[in-house]
Amino acid sequence: MHRFTKFTLALVAAAGLSACGNTFGEQALIGAGAGTAASAVVGGNLAAGAIIGSAANVVYCKEFSSKC
Repeated sequence: MHRFTKFTLALVAAAGLSACGNTFGEQALIGAGAGTAASAVVGGNLAAGAIIGSAANVVYCKEFSSKC
């Protein structure tokens, strides 16, 4: 599978898995799961994916709370 295809699949997986959650902890955990899954698909660092996914979901939920 081409690297671009893997990256695209990872983005789709992250978008599909992302959800806000009701608390800060839930937001961080859901984001970490999505980031880890996306990182696994592209063969990246799982810990980095978890950290980035966690932070991204928390920020998204805080900025766009009406969309959750």
